[in-house]
Parts: sequence; structure tokens; C-alpha cells
Amino acid sequence: MTRNSSEPLAELVSFIESLAEPRILTDLDYRILAANKAYREAYAPHGSVVGRHCYEVSHHYAVPCDEVGESCPRRAALVSRRTEQALHIHHTPRGDEHVQVELNPVRDDSGDVRYFVERMQSLPRARAAVSSEGLAGRAPRFREMLELVARVAPSETSVLLLGETGTGKEMVARLLHESSRRATAPFVAVDCSGLTETLFESELFGHEKGAFTGATARKLGLVEAASGGTLFLDEVGDIPLAQQVKLLRLIESSSYRRVGGVTPLRADFRLVAATHRDLRRMVLEGSFRSDLYYRISAYPIPVPTLRERRDDILLLAESLLARVRPGRPFVIDEAARRALVAYDYPGNVRELRNIVERASLLADDECIELRHLPAEVVTPGAPVGAVAPSAGGEASGRALRSAERDALALALARHDGSRRALAETLGISERTLYRKLQAYGLNQRRREDGHS
Repeated sequence: MTRNSSEPLAELVSFIESLAEPRILTDLDYRILAANKAYREAYAPHGSVVGRHCYEVSHHYAVPCDEVGESCPRRAALVSRRTEQALHIHHTPRGDEHVQVELNPVRDDSGDVRYFVERMQSLPRARAAVSSEGLAGRAPRFREMLELVARVAPSETSVLLLGETGTGKEMVARLLHESSRRATAPFVAVDCSGLTETLFESELFGHEKGAFTGATARKLGLVEAASGGTLFLDEVGDIPLAQQVKLLRLIESSSYRRVGGVTPLRADFRLVAATHRDLRRMVLEGSFRSDLYYRISAYPIPVPTLRERRDDILLLAESLLARVRPGRPFVIDEAARRALVAYDYPGNVRELRNIVERASLLADDECIELRHLPAEVVTPGAPVGAVAPSAGGEASGRALRSAERDALALALARHDGSRRALAETLGISERTLYRKLQAYGLNQRRREDGHS
């Protein structure tokens, strides 16, 4: 957008006030000149932000975002002179939230950028703090995923979610839906791994009365149930090869027929698919159609494993505790926190949920300790499902100390002996870690970090 240099600032202020979405007007010095009603209600209900720096209000920083490692869209906009976007963690009255920032430079007649109009949009179901619902996380890989979600959500592009079992792909699909223009329409999830060849068409497309033995009444299919909304095909890689062509036809023609029907029906849905399988390899092996793969993979989004977002483990553990034991303020002691962070979670977030739920049942005083965790978490390499050493007595104390020592030794090895890297992962000071390693006689195994 371009404005004459002599144009009163009041016109720009009036412009953003007329907009329904949260907007602010800032100058070249990051100072907020105006904030519309939608912004004030969503992000500043208790006071004015005019005259303050945007990075101070949004992030509680003393310097611009890019000086502390955040991506800053205004730097890019000054160069491109076009709209730029970035996903930030914003402080809000509801807590830390992931907010998509769209920044438009305002130029004068000579082409010089004079102001910026910023649009804010919080991602529903995504929190950067402990949350009793939705997605929670702050780790870089998690934020990369959210930014991909924020960019594609407003479109109608098909999305393919790629990730291991238990990473939360359905929750990401719900986030896509609730961030889209179809948010008020149905979200219909289909577990493709549970659909046999005989059930596939009937479940997806529905059937007419008398279409086959047992079809005593007309049945609406899941495609029809998702009309106007989002159809989520979970584990799409498990669809039998013979049925893949029928799904392809549905996607390409946006039409289908109920089983036993002759009338073509119009399909109206946004497709989101997910899989833990390597579809590219399946295409090469001939077990997944290449044409279907290219239709559903227009916009792939990797969903990170818990191992790739280790910084989020404790935040997630506390969030999951709030969900499985609402109203009970559980705390996790330091030894248990260290063990939770060091564990690799082959079952990802789903496994973490099971772990904290079990621990909450074993903890009588609302404090989760090492003894409440499964043996495979306390002592890496122990059989899955084994019981951790019980509390009480000298023998159990020795067992717990031994388990903690083994967990620390393994974690240290994973970090190539680096105390500094391990301390950062565990969220403790290097001095605290040093004392712990000293107590267990593990310091001799450290790698030099440039200091002792």
C-alpha cells in the first residue's frame, strides 16, 4: 500500500480501526502508533499499547526480536517492500500463544517505507505454555511445523502430515481445520488402517438400501458427513491398493456415488491426510499409486517426534497431567524431570501421556517422583512395562540411585560427553550437573568443552 507523505496519520489510524482482525500501526522505530479495537480486545484488554515498542508488548523483550533469535518480518519487508509473515510466540492475557504476524509496509509516493501495518492471528489449539487442551510446545522443530500450518491453513490445498505414530498428527489436522475458512463446518476423521476393502466404499461413500446383504437402510458416508468441512484420512498409506483408485477419482472429480446408487453426488471438503509410512518408497515398490501420492502430497508437513523437540517434554508432561488429572496440581520432582527429558519415547507424545497418567495414579501426594515412572524411563534399556524400584528401605534407595546414575551416564553418552550440552537439555545449570556427575563418579567420562 502507498500513501502520500503529506497524508495525515489519522487516515491510517482510521483505516486499521475499520478492520475486523487485530491490527497495529508501527513506525520505523518499532513504536506502536495505533491499535484497533480487535487488537485491544485480544491482546491488550487492560491498558494502552500506543507509544510502546512492538517487541516490548508482544515479547517482553528490551531489543527488537531479531536481536534475540526471533525471525522479524519487518527486516525482510524493508528489503522486499512486500508483505512478509512470521510465526511468533506472543505474551497475551491468556498466556503465551503462537501468533502468525502478517506485516504490510506502507510507502510514500517516492517508494520509501514509512510505516508498517501488522495483522495478528493466534493459532487455535496451539499454546506455548502449559495447556489443558490442544497442542503445546516451544521447541524450534515444533514452531517450524506450526508456521507451515499457519501458511497453508487459509487455502484449500491438500495437506499431507508425515510423522511417527503417536506424534499427534490428528491434533495437527484439527488445528489446520480450525485455522481455515471451514472451521465452523464438520471435521471428520477416518482411520484408514481399520478399513477393509469391503468396508472402504461403504464407509467413505455410504450406501443405498438393499445395496448388499445387510444394507437395510440408506447410510450416509463420511465424505457426505464432511461436506463443507475437512476430511482427515489418517494412515492413508494403509488403504488397499485396489481402493486407492476410488479415492483418487473422488479427489480428482469431486464427485462420488453411494454404493448401490446411480446418482452422482457432489463432494465438498478440504483433504488432510496423514501417514507414518514412507509413501515415496511404497510408490517405488508398487504398493501405493504414484498419481494418488502426487494428489495428496501437494503440501507435506513433517510432524516432529518427541526426540526432536526434547525441550518440550516437561511442558508437555505438565500439560498432559492437567488433562488426565484435572483439578489436581501435580508437580514433578527434579530426578523424575531429568529421567523424563533423557528418555527417547519410541511412542512419542502418546507414550508420554501414558507415562504421566500412570505416574499420577501411583503418586499419593501429588508429587511425581522417579519411583513412579516405568523402569524403561528410569533405567534405559530395561524391558518395557517393567516396574521401577519401589520406595522404602535402603535397598530401594540404592536401586533408585543406581537407576539415576545409569540414566545420567546414558544421557551423557548421547551428548558425546559434553556437560554443557547435557545441562542445556536437562534445563539445569552446568554447576548443578557437575555436582551430580561428581557424586556418581561420572565426571571422568566428560568431553572437553573448552573449559573445565
